[in-house]
Amino acid sequence: MEQIVNPHGLKMHPMRERLYSELHSRPFQVIPSPARITHLAVMCNPEESKQQFAHLQELFKHFGVEPPAVDELCYHADFGNLRVRREKHMEFTTYTFINTGIEQGGNPFEVTGLTPLPEGWLSEIPGTVMSAFHVSVEDARQTHELNLPLVKRFFEGMRLVGSSPQNGDARVWTTFQMHSDGFGRFLIYNKQMSDSQLGRLTQRIMEIETYRLMALLSLPTARDINPTLGDMDQKLADITDHLAHSGDIDEQELLFRLTDMASWVEDCRARATFRFSATYAYHDLVIKRLEELREDEVSGHLTITEFMTRRLTPAVKTCRATSNRLEDLSRRIDRVAEMMRTRVELSIQSQNQELLASMDQRSKVQLMMQHTVEGLSVAAISYYTIGLIKYLLDAVYNSGVDLNKDLILGISVPVVIGAVALTTRKIHRHFLKMATDEVERMDESKKSKK
Repeated sequence: MEQIVNPHGLKMHPMRERLYSELHSRPFQVIPSPARITHLAVMCNPEESKQQFAHLQELFKHFGVEPPAVDELCYHADFGNLRVRREKHMEFTTYTFINTGIEQGGNPFEVTGLTPLPEGWLSEIPGTVMSAFHVSVEDARQTHELNLPLVKRFFEGMRLVGSSPQNGDARVWTTFQMHSDGFGRFLIYNKQMSDSQLGRLTQRIMEIETYRLMALLSLPTARDINPTLGDMDQKLADITDHLAHSGDIDEQELLFRLTDMASWVEDCRARATFRFSATYAYHDLVIKRLEELREDEVSGHLTITEFMTRRLTPAVKTCRATSNRLEDLSRRIDRVAEMMRTRVELSIQSQNQELLASMDQRSKVQLMMQHTVEGLSVAAISYYTIGLIKYLLDAVYNSGVDLNKDLILGISVPVVIGAVALTTRKIHRHFLKMATDEVERMDESKKSKK
């Protein structure tokens, strides 16, 4: 990296400026009252993220504004009565559309943050929408809040969740459900909050709704895994019981079964580990944002915190329990497989000992046969040697030398036999000494290693 030197001659870390900017990359917005806001969370892959930036540039061109040239983590654009904010996260992108050109009164969800957008632009956003909801901000600083039956009508008669966040400076109503237009709805009455405070409150509510849906994304996976996980747990218990109480065991078959179980567990872990980890992270963010709301109860209604604690937390605990069961089953399979490998190794060692004993017996038989062959070889060598001596004596006698061939041949028989026997024994002792020396050398080598 290129070293940066400031005017005072100090060498600055090349990442210093970027780290400073990171803390200010997603500032809170300033939202006036009244306003209509629509928030989208769009899941996307890296290629779709690039396409989203090109799609955002088209919106700039539509409003006659110079489009950005570089894709940043967070973009904020002001097109008069419409403000657009786009943020990139790890696995999704959020779009916030704020419509400030509205008049208070009437149905707060009749006009939304999407109303000023050009026709067809929204449907062309690359990716898959996970979270989509409208936030209607009403100014209650000069007027009274609407009565509860009318508020309920705005939410199509669904059961309301309400609270007074920021120590009663605002009133928030929602249902945490999708309505007839496919969007969720939040209604915020601003009692005595500034535009900056309202912006922070709205941002927290949008993050709570987005993160709680992202946290629930792993729940179907946990529900799919749990039934098979219970079956696998029972199968492992049966295998363990069979190992403990049965003497007739087919080690190879059990190892195949354990291998199949381990493969299934690892496949589940590969598919679910990231999703479960993301769920825990999103849940922590939701709990943090709920704490920042500082809610007061609205009589007769669940607060947002109570609703999340009752509905979201058990789902996250289910995912955590499934993850823990997967890890526990994986460890237990490894232990049982290790027991099986130990049994197989002991069985192999027993077979090796039997094989060595059989080889030792065969070696003894071979040695006895070798001694027999050596005895026969002494007789054979002596026979052929005496035959050669006889040919030699005949040659000498025929050349005119007077000698007693029979006497000399008879004397040579015990001499030749004795000489051949001694020579064979000496050779045998020589090889035996070589083998003994090799064994002693190996024993000394083992002692030195110890």
